[in-house]
Amino acid sequence: MQTMITWADFEAVDLRAGTIVRAEPFPEARKPAYKLWIDLGQGALRQSSAQITDLYQTEALVGKQVLVVCNFPPKQIGPWMSEVLVCGFVQDNGSVVLAVPDSAVADGTKLR
Repeated sequence: MQTMITWADFEAVDLRAGTIVRAEPFPEARKPAYKLWIDLGQGALRQSSAQITDLYQTEALVGKQVLVVCNFPPKQIGPWMSEVLVCGFVQDNGSVVLAVPDSAVADGTKLR
């Protein structure tokens, strides 16, 4: 059974839209992943590691808007510091489908 949360719990999670401006393979990762650089608007560029190699190629990721969690502590993943968590849906086969806005929004827009 799911744990119920309050509205305040939900508001504490800083979910924002950002645009991937650079993507490259992350060969040092234990599981196949990409290094991503995500523009959150107003000069805020954050990096992330994402295990999305099953369904996405690096070239196709550049310019894609994604949903990210901005207020997790940074996480060291091998030689890479991941600063935001890219959100997605895990399919039965383990592949991840990115959570994306239905229409373009300004980078840094908070999900409410």
